[in-house]
Amino acid sequence: MKRVLIPLAQGCEELEAVTIIDLMRRAGIEVITAGLDDQTITASRGVRLIPDAQLEDVMEQEFDMLVLPGGLPGADHLDEDRRIHTLLKKMSEDGGYIAAICAAPKVLAHAGLLNGKAATGYPGVLDSMELPTTEMSRDAVVIDGRVVTSRGPGTAMDFALTLIAQLLSEEKRHEVEQALVR
Repeated sequence: MKRVLIPLAQGCEELEAVTIIDLMRRAGIEVITAGLDDQTITASRGVRLIPDAQLEDVMEQEFDMLVLPGGLPGADHLDEDRRIHTLLKKMSEDGGYIAAICAAPKVLAHAGLLNGKAATGYPGVLDSMELPTTEMSRDAVVIDGRVVTSRGPGTAMDFALTLIAQLLSEEKRHEVEQALVR
């Protein structure tokens, strides 16, 4: 069974986080949500989320993919946490998938993982950074090797379905999508 780690930070975008978690679990993927500390997460619109674990407790576990939900200030909190950068770099070095949506692609950029890649993000987030070797896109979802990025809350379902296809198959993506009556 494929395993995915989704770190949750205070102020994350709940629509993105819950959509990704829900659709991946519908696909039969083991999803572990991890808070940066032991607190319940209060997302950007006040929805409260209870992580499965604390990040510290899953740092040494093996995962096939690490997905960062966006939202502000959630993406900033992820970016400020050195453990997130460590996990991203390890996942990349080990050949796993890394994915980020909305404001969270800036975490990938700060970790040096968008160098030489095509990427997208929430309008203005990546554009405001100096990323001379990153090809900026306005596409809803961008796949470049094992790095997947997406624009924002409105693209969360397409993003999650794309992640399912990357980890499992196009057939599984279509199976999950068909059950959503999309």
